[in-house]
Amino acid sequence: MPVATIKTLFAEQALLPDRWARDVLIHYDTANGQIVKIERDVKAGGDDRAGIVIPGMPNLHSHAFQRAMAGLAERASGKDDSFWTWRQTMYGLVSKISPDDIEAIASQLYAEMLCQGYTSVAEFHYLHNRPDGGRYANPAETALRVVRAAESAGIAFTLLPVLYNQGGFGGAALNPVQERFRSDPAFLEDIANRVAQGFAESAFNRTGLGIHSLRAVGEREMREAVESRNARDARTPIHIHIAEQVREVSECYGWSGKTPVEWLYDNFTVGEDWCLVHATNITRGEIDQIAASGAVAGLCPTTEANLGDGLFPFRDFVDQGGSFGIGSDSHVSVSPVEELRWLEYGQRLVLRRRNIATAPNNPSIGGSLWRAALAGGAKALGMTVGAIAKDHRADLLVLDHDNLLLEGRAGDDILDCLVFAGNTPLIKRVLAGGQWVVEDGRHIHAEAIKEKYRKAVRELF
Repeated sequence: MPVATIKTLFAEQALLPDRWARDVLIHYDTANGQIVKIERDVKAGGDDRAGIVIPGMPNLHSHAFQRAMAGLAERASGKDDSFWTWRQTMYGLVSKISPDDIEAIASQLYAEMLCQGYTSVAEFHYLHNRPDGGRYANPAETALRVVRAAESAGIAFTLLPVLYNQGGFGGAALNPVQERFRSDPAFLEDIANRVAQGFAESAFNRTGLGIHSLRAVGEREMREAVESRNARDARTPIHIHIAEQVREVSECYGWSGKTPVEWLYDNFTVGEDWCLVHATNITRGEIDQIAASGAVAGLCPTTEANLGDGLFPFRDFVDQGGSFGIGSDSHVSVSPVEELRWLEYGQRLVLRRRNIATAPNNPSIGGSLWRAALAGGAKALGMTVGAIAKDHRADLLVLDHDNLLLEGRAGDDILDCLVFAGNTPLIKRVLAGGQWVVEDGRHIHAEAIKEKYRKAVRELF
């Protein structure tokens, strides 16, 4: 007899797109990973049951290999430390990391993401070439390694092969370490084709385009890459680092007479398929422009704080109807809770008042942040994720309803506790793509993944 692929999970409380609901039966297909039906107000039943269920969070910005150096750039150098001095530590890792290392590090990272509540990720992948800058026999060698890592961990995946072809504004030459990043539009299309063929059969894997930054790409190559991707898929996700550092803004102005955001909007049609990552140094007019275009602001508060980037003007942006999502970027933290908490706390420190991130008709800060980041993250990944709804990926977080932090909590009080009182892990089980990948807070393949990671890191350092 054929094996049944439809399973059910009964939730005493579940965060649905329109509201919290009680006594919800979620039907999902273990074969294709999709939710097929939602029933409300059912009496009981189901193959499995849980107290509190919420949607898994999309992670819209990741450099997986950087997880291996987390904590290793926290030594004063004897001069004014900044993003630019941090980058030298990162380049030290880039100079020796191998494809095997990349896969082992990414596997561990993605398993950690799932345990913390991220169930899908956009990988901003620019580590293309050999340490000496030469091409691998398979140009997609390193890209396929992060794809395999995502599949082994069970996380939904948007690969963003990154364009990187100059060392600074105006066509400066790449330095020797940056030769590992060298790419051109035809090379990126080749990677995307090879990766698309290598993806496991799933509606929840896709490719897009990453543009490293205006300082790292030429205008002609950038235009060619965007046009090529749009010809392939008019809805392809396009992500770019922008206005992250004051020095970057100053150098862009010296090169073009415009800020990075001004230059981008003057030269490209930026719309809902774009994700502008960081944008921590922008003007009031640029806030309005980004919000009106429908582009997603990709915010990574823990990395932005770690690198001294600055604070995104969040309240002004959301007041204009702007869309945002969160990413863990350099992975000094791999927690959506911490990203959202520090997104709010950063605004409180600047504005010197509390409870900033309210949404219309919703006074809950945790509830407003979690819902908005779900929607913006799904948009940035170009996937049907981030909601407990029919045809969405079956990505469900089961919270530990026995934890005393959640005692007596219902509705958005749960999300407020998760975001602002969640240092004690509150995620007990995770269903990702219709498969249980986290049980009792641990990834089901934790030991095998961990051993490969240990080996890689020991050899690297």
